[in-house]
Amino acid sequence: MKKCYMNKKPTLVFITSRFPYPLEKGDKLRAFHLIQGLSSYFNIHLLALTEETVRPQWIKQLSSFTEQVSIYKLHRYRIFLRLMVNILSSRPFQTAYFTDFFIQRRVLKKLHEIKPDHIFCQMIRPAEYVKHYHYCHKTLDYMDLLSLGMERRKKHMKGLKKFLFEAESYRLNEYEQRIFNYFEHHLMISQQDANGLPFSHRNFIQVIPNGIDTEKFLPNPFIEPSFDLVFVGNLSYAPNVDAVQWICKNILNRRPKLQALFAGANPSSKLKAYIKTFNNAKMLGWQNEIQQVYAQGRIFIAPMQIGTGMQNKLLEAMAMELPCITTSLAAEAIPNCPVLVANTPEEILAAVDYLLSNPDDAKKLGSKGRAFVQRYYEWEVWSKKISDLILLH
Repeated sequence: MKKCYMNKKPTLVFITSRFPYPLEKGDKLRAFHLIQGLSSYFNIHLLALTEETVRPQWIKQLSSFTEQVSIYKLHRYRIFLRLMVNILSSRPFQTAYFTDFFIQRRVLKKLHEIKPDHIFCQMIRPAEYVKHYHYCHKTLDYMDLLSLGMERRKKHMKGLKKFLFEAESYRLNEYEQRIFNYFEHHLMISQQDANGLPFSHRNFIQVIPNGIDTEKFLPNPFIEPSFDLVFVGNLSYAPNVDAVQWICKNILNRRPKLQALFAGANPSSKLKAYIKTFNNAKMLGWQNEIQQVYAQGRIFIAPMQIGTGMQNKLLEAMAMELPCITTSLAAEAIPNCPVLVANTPEEILAAVDYLLSNPDDAKKLGSKGRAFVQRYYEWEVWSKKISDLILLH
């Protein structure tokens, strides 16, 4: 097994379940910035699964950080067949969705060609591709505990949906524990999720939070806020969809004079139609300059009710010096963050009213948020910590 790197940069294979660009999803954002940071310490070969056609300009965004980019297209009809067959298996549907036998052979061939010094696997979804490769050490970045997310989401389901989510939660829980043994190093974004693993495993988890590019996300003095509330997030992700609907139902319904702006990738036609029923709400799709969306709001609000892990949106909003209101569920993943924590509609309305009525206090809270992010959540710090973990052990 490779261990001596001498004076040259060691070779790192970085495998993802999505191509890490554009940065409209949390896993893409994390992968992109870790690849960028780790490229200072390793020669990186990216192996990316994808359902979509990857554009040349997307590959170009990664080219300065990678030696080679290999793309493996997941075909819809084969995904469907795998999911049907998987009914008879105990494997989670999350992994069956991404694990293609034919791609598996190509990935193994690529690994034998590259002969990596280390493999970095992002999430459990592509873990099957590399779990039996034992010629070097491997790191599994769980990111979030998917079983915990399913467990929380099932509480909001009824009938058959609840049964299916419960079954998938059980499968994921079993798989997350079993796959642990195939990797030498294990990462998670938050201690909150790490605590969801059995005690014997959680002691070996390294918590590596997400970072933030504070040179990109910074206050914009040239945009005058025109909305009281702003929410940004991937709008095809169930916890974000739920949060948007929660804001409309519990906040905008009760405060018709409040103006809210929502923005994010892939909003469904159903969600768009729902937003149109509110005169005091506006929805945008994904914006390349998402900082300009944040800057249009006086308060960032993220009343997360389901989901797990660290909310990148909160880090970005704090970096923009926006005063933030969120729930305990989201705040616990960012210990000691300077935000207002509220859980019930009454508590969140009171927090909104307070910040809008006390602009000086709102400004101070925003300033504390940026200082907090600058001190604790720079990508370079976490990339160095991962490189040390890999190189020194």
